[in-house]
Amino acid sequence: MSEKLITLENTDINKLFGSNNVKFDKIKKCFPQVKLISRGDNLRVVGSKDNISFFEDKFNIFIKHLERYNSLTISQIERIIEGEDNIMKDEDDVIVHGKNGRLIKAQTFNQRKMVAEIKNNDVLFAIGPAGTGKTYTSVALAVKHLKEKKVKRIILIRPAIEVGENLGFLPGDLKEKLDPYMQPIYDALFDMIPINRLNEYLQDGTIQISPLAFMRGRTLDNAFVILDEGQNTTQHQMKMFLTRMGKSAKFIITGDQTQIDLPKKQSSGLLHAQSILKDIKNISFINLDSKDIIRHKLVKQIINAYK
Repeated sequence: MSEKLITLENTDINKLFGSNNVKFDKIKKCFPQVKLISRGDNLRVVGSKDNISFFEDKFNIFIKHLERYNSLTISQIERIIEGEDNIMKDEDDVIVHGKNGRLIKAQTFNQRKMVAEIKNNDVLFAIGPAGTGKTYTSVALAVKHLKEKKVKRIILIRPAIEVGENLGFLPGDLKEKLDPYMQPIYDALFDMIPINRLNEYLQDGTIQISPLAFMRGRTLDNAFVILDEGQNTTQHQMKMFLTRMGKSAKFIITGDQTQIDLPKKQSSGLLHAQSILKDIKNISFINLDSKDIIRHKLVKQIINAYK
């Protein structure tokens, strides 16, 4: 039996181990091969040399993660233990600078994977449950591409399945009819673009908002296009959307396969696309899960319960 003393004098112990040691208890459960004893700024590790070495390697990543992101959640601890750490080892996690100097960052492993994958792929499917940041990260990537002049416009699309995409009977112009369906995307845009500039972009067409049905016949060049709630497209609609892709375009399709609102007789275009497009080069699929949830801690528990 061996012993190792780790000094934590330059580390925020409360952020590392959590209030009431909730994260420390999680770490102890994840490393049953060693005995962990925390006393002030010291952590004593008891076990075999190999087990201590394995623990120390992971624990050092916990420390580095906390120093870099000022955050270490239980989900992030689980990701690191599973080996899904630091996908962007040499890059900044800041996607874009938002309003008032706010830094919009990729906060989880799969969000960082989205940032990495969109660089080398023109079509990206981000599939996962509510709260995993797939829409927010997609909008941040679109704004980044616009600010860096890699695209000339952003096009935001949602299938208005609740009214069967028959928006004519609703009062107001097209934007007013779509606003209720696009609110999650607006919320993201408000964080990233000053309101006056955002209104200018909406008026001059730099940022366009459209129901999916209005995409038929268009060719989308020099655009960053986001199809949100892709699980509520039919197979025909998904094919129609994907074939709108023009030169110098990036497409992101987000969706949650557990929240399909289509009539029972219609199959989801998202699920169909996942099965037939997964082996095509330059099309990437990222499956986010409960470990990527960044909303209230209860959301993760609720989603796991519904599984």
